[in-house]
Amino acid sequence: MSVPGTLILLRHGQSTTNAEGRFTGWADVPLTAHGQKQAAAAAELLARDGLLPDAVHTSVLRRSIRTADIVLQELDRSWLPVHRTWRLNERQYGALTGRVKREVRREAGPARYQAWRRSLTTAPGPLPGDELARLRADPRYAALRGGGLPAVESLADMIARVAPYWADALGGQLYTGRRVLVVAHGNTLRALITVLDRLTEQEVEDLNIPTGAPLRYDFDCELRPVVRGGGYLDPDGARVAAATVAAEGQA
Repeated sequence: MSVPGTLILLRHGQSTTNAEGRFTGWADVPLTAHGQKQAAAAAELLARDGLLPDAVHTSVLRRSIRTADIVLQELDRSWLPVHRTWRLNERQYGALTGRVKREVRREAGPARYQAWRRSLTTAPGPLPGDELARLRADPRYAALRGGGLPAVESLADMIARVAPYWADALGGQLYTGRRVLVVAHGNTLRALITVLDRLTEQEVEDLNIPTGAPLRYDFDCELRPVVRGGGYLDPDGARVAAATVAAEGQA
């Protein structure tokens, strides 16, 4: 059996709500100028390591789409077909969507705030009815009408929607030897990594994904990671950026 291909995970570049310290969820916000530069820098790292993608997957949110577009443009691979799916959307943060993280932490207390952000099973309150109705009317989510669109999610809920996409789409392409680039969101990638590395609940809570930092996974013939946790192409930069993500809302 041939060795599977390579998986590159990339959280989109900084968005406007990232810069403002807000919970974003399914809100469709653009990249900042810094986020666009992060995407271009990610492409430089991919080119440096010879990781030109053969297949690309994004969410249906524009910060993910734009990041992928910039990466492919910088790599002169804008011709590649891109697979877009709601299954790679960010976590549905429900009632926290759009709220400033430091204000939520002050109101809810550090323990509940941390549980809402990072635990496996805890979820905040649901999205208000009018906002949920607006999402259900969005043509991107036509397949989720009739109650299928989530009003709020825990990370466990995200794993339930990401795992089938890993099994049915990503894993199949890796088995054919492709280099697969997934440009998604912090919690999407936390959910996917939880599946890949079979993380414990404590490991899930401790996992933080920095923006614009490519993370490489190689696999054995049974599609198990050769190195648990993969490897960032810029490990020092990713370590510093992940610590910044972990501290969000504390200042």
